[in-house]
Amino acid sequence: MSIPQSGGGLIEDQSQLAEYLADGCKPPEDWRIGTEHEKFGYCLEKRLPLPYEGPCSILAMLEGLRDRYGWAPVEEAGKLIGLTRNGANVSLEPGGQLELSGAPLETIHQTCDEVNEHLREVKALGDEIGAGFIGLGAAPEWTHAQMPVMPKGRYGLMTRYMDKVGTTGLEMMYRSCTVQVNLDFASEADMVKKFRVSLALQPLATALFANSPFFEGKVNGWRSWRARIWQHLDPARTGMLPFVFEDGMSFERYVDYALDVPMYFVYRDGRYIDALGQSFRDFLEGRLPALPGEKPTFSDWADHLTTIFPEVRIKKFMEMRGADGGPWRRLCALPALWVGLLYDQGALDASWDLVKDWTAEERDQLRNDAGEFGFAAEIRGRPLRDLAREALGIAEQGLKARARTGAGGMVADETHFLNALHESVESGQTPADELLACYEGAWKGDLGRIYEDYSY
Repeated sequence: MSIPQSGGGLIEDQSQLAEYLADGCKPPEDWRIGTEHEKFGYCLEKRLPLPYEGPCSILAMLEGLRDRYGWAPVEEAGKLIGLTRNGANVSLEPGGQLELSGAPLETIHQTCDEVNEHLREVKALGDEIGAGFIGLGAAPEWTHAQMPVMPKGRYGLMTRYMDKVGTTGLEMMYRSCTVQVNLDFASEADMVKKFRVSLALQPLATALFANSPFFEGKVNGWRSWRARIWQHLDPARTGMLPFVFEDGMSFERYVDYALDVPMYFVYRDGRYIDALGQSFRDFLEGRLPALPGEKPTFSDWADHLTTIFPEVRIKKFMEMRGADGGPWRRLCALPALWVGLLYDQGALDASWDLVKDWTAEERDQLRNDAGEFGFAAEIRGRPLRDLAREALGIAEQGLKARARTGAGGMVADETHFLNALHESVESGQTPADELLACYEGAWKGDLGRIYEDYSY
């Protein structure tokens, strides 16, 4: 989750909120790729999650990254809770999941180099302190009681609120991981088309990256338990946003939606002020109970946007949020998929043709079924595996059209980053299916083998 925002003056009028989003519009030559991924850390000896403090801990990892690799510290209330370097940051999820939020980069080659460098640093430090890291959509064995709590004020507030809305909020916070990619748009019309395509096809990403068939030591019956978690969370801030497909979709329409999402907090002078369930509309009028008489700043608006969790969301860029955390190789495949589909106009048009006549009910059903059944989910009687094959073909053509070279010009384009996804489609096996095959075969029902075989 995001670190607190800063800067920006007072908001004088609601129209400025849409202008804030529109300020993200960029010409295609300035479009960038920002990849984020989370991973579970654990102590090798006991295979339990890393505590915040101690010899084998999150703090030891953060201090090692700071001292050895030149990351600058981010502190809250005197606690080291994150790092920054060259436009990227390392942050903590509530249960200690370690997240890299990558810098905005021009190519997937650069993104993959960044991911590889980060994971090499993490592995080197982890080996020294006896820690391992694994990429999965959900913690395979640990109970909620076994999860540590990170010293970040927003997480304390959110923890208290989650039991009041939905049934799986604490599972999301403490025992799930994702990989996502952040992309740009050129105009309001471009944002709308990309928003519609990416929302409709987000279940495809869920299936392609489904990687959480275990929970609390058992087979859970889903390919992506993380996807199930999100389907039973706070409905006011999650889901497939049917209004995006309606006539009149705009930045202003998204603002109307965001203003109706209940607040979590206001950040002031290094502390989080409880605004749980309160209204940003009231805040605009100086009637927020948490801060009576005070009006919001643009940093308050930016913070509020980070507390909204639909399958795709916009800030000054667009975030693809439907994929499970996963193994090293797939962390570069997700940006390849979405860049291929969205960053070339021909590919974007072809992608829209795939989904433009689906109904809201069909999109919702596909979201549910993709998490449960993976490639066996269907849309209008068509297996998701077939749709995946067609979408990957479109993405490949989009990447070829971009023609962004790598390795000093030795690699012609970015299409090879899709290879892991092509292999899944051809085999008919999602990552979750591969894990289940290991569990039922070579592991002989011993889920502890997952750490040895699937850690970074």
